[in-house]
Amino acid sequence: MLTFYTEDILKKYTRTRQGEVKLGQVLTTVTDWASLQNASQKYVLFGIPEDIGVRANHGNSGTSQAWEACLKTLCNIQQNQFTGAENLVVLGEIQCTAEMNEASRLNPKDPQFLHHLGLLVEEIDKKVSSVVEQIISAGKTPIIIGGGHNNSYGNLKGASKALGTPINCINFDAHTDFRPLEHRHSGNGFSYAEKEGYLATYFIFGLHRNYTSQAILNTIKATSKVQFSVFEDIAVSGKKSFAEALSEAETHAAHSNFGLEIDLDSVAYMGSSAMTPSGFSLEECRRFTQYFSTKDTCRYIHICEGAPNRALFSGQIGKALAYVITDIIAP
Repeated sequence: MLTFYTEDILKKYTRTRQGEVKLGQVLTTVTDWASLQNASQKYVLFGIPEDIGVRANHGNSGTSQAWEACLKTLCNIQQNQFTGAENLVVLGEIQCTAEMNEASRLNPKDPQFLHHLGLLVEEIDKKVSSVVEQIISAGKTPIIIGGGHNNSYGNLKGASKALGTPINCINFDAHTDFRPLEHRHSGNGFSYAEKEGYLATYFIFGLHRNYTSQAILNTIKATSKVQFSVFEDIAVSGKKSFAEALSEAETHAAHSNFGLEIDLDSVAYMGSSAMTPSGFSLEECRRFTQYFSTKDTCRYIHICEGAPNRALFSGQIGKALAYVITDIIAP
């Protein structure tokens, strides 16, 4: 279900240099769940190297590569008084190899192709929810990297089970991912979580008007649980400021336990499964993440949809992920 990392694994990603200390040389790892219980660090980092949920949603592959890209950069940033390595445990990665191999053997021309991918997503759901539940039950805050946004379901389920109550969510995203309850994929993680009682209130920050169907808007209108801000209102017409949008999301969903979802599809020209030329800047994404991750009621942070194979330059995704992670763990 989970491969626990060792210090030796991190050191394989680390390029040492005399007179400097890199994060990969000092980050903490644990060998089992009991050791995590006794760790002093608040944040626990793990990866989900899969892109099955994206493909099941007619999307582009590549999100399976984000976790390794993250490690290659994170392990090589400087350990100094600002970066906060002492606040982080690197747990490891969800074991997705079997599901990824099975997905590669499926025939895309089979009428049941998407359905079969959805069944594999359900297997990953089980693993993700179990790992998130155990981390939160240990009194820690998971930072989850990689995979498609299908993993929001496992995050919400695991958090809800650990806390014994439905959990709120704030999602930095161009899309609602509140699509109909067909086979499981990256576009319906939140609708499934809501249906099954794991998601309480839900706020989408920066929704793109061009990529949201009227049917989904009608579904949202029918419930007070879901609210959103429109990207164009914030970044184009200026109907509301970025700060006002933050406050709106906070009022709706941060008053009690909530999960924080960050979809890199929202960042302009970021290598992602649904790359966009119009979106928030990485600095605005970082500002959003830092603002909400510091709230006492934030129970997990998930950064997803990064696809290094679609990035404009080598190392872009890894650097972006490392910036966001260090914003979260910085003292």
